[in-house]
Amino acid sequence: MIVAEMDYLTPTEAAVVAGITYRDAYRAIDEKILPDNLYRVGADGTRQFKVDACVFLSFYFKTAKRLSAEERLRVISVAYKQLLESPTSGFEKEWKIQQDFLSIDLASFLRGTREQMTRLAAARASIVKDTEILSGTPVLRGTRIPVYDVAFLVKAGEPMERILEDYSGLSTEAVELAVIYAEAAPARGRPCQSPSLPAGATIVASRRLPAHRTVAQKLAS
Repeated sequence: MIVAEMDYLTPTEAAVVAGITYRDAYRAIDEKILPDNLYRVGADGTRQFKVDACVFLSFYFKTAKRLSAEERLRVISVAYKQLLESPTSGFEKEWKIQQDFLSIDLASFLRGTREQMTRLAAARASIVKDTEILSGTPVLRGTRIPVYDVAFLVKAGEPMERILEDYSGLSTEAVELAVIYAEAAPARGRPCQSPSLPAGATIVASRRLPAHRTVAQKLAS
């Protein structure tokens, strides 16, 4: 397990933890990219991801320019089977996947998602929603500063120094956590941005596979 405190995540939370876009998080369910046990869909259409799904989400979308869809799906299938075979150790062991001529180390994706999960937990803890404070508007703990106002300034390119001058009660850490919280729980469903492949990711492939079949066909094979 990445972090035990949270069993399920919303699509926006999963996107933040995996470092992908909100739309890609939905694609993972719509196109059946993930094993069924890593997410659930409620009767009202509400979608949630298991925390461990974030490792596979991160891997699948961040390696899209380097590996075919079929290669990525097969790696996820093999890794998930290994996870099921050792549920107590989970992702704590070495995660190098060897599949035919393809060798991939998932360790960097695990580290990245674990770090982001820790940051998301810290962001949640830094926010207060109290009807006695600005009618329940989410504010940074210990202040009356709306979290979305701070996040908007950062996204608009406002220098950190200026933000800290305008909100003297805030620290750089508090501002960064406000951004994470706003991305994970957007006020207007703003999609997350997709970063590049994380530093330290190791991918070695000596053979490319054709990627002309649909995801459903690949999963069925």
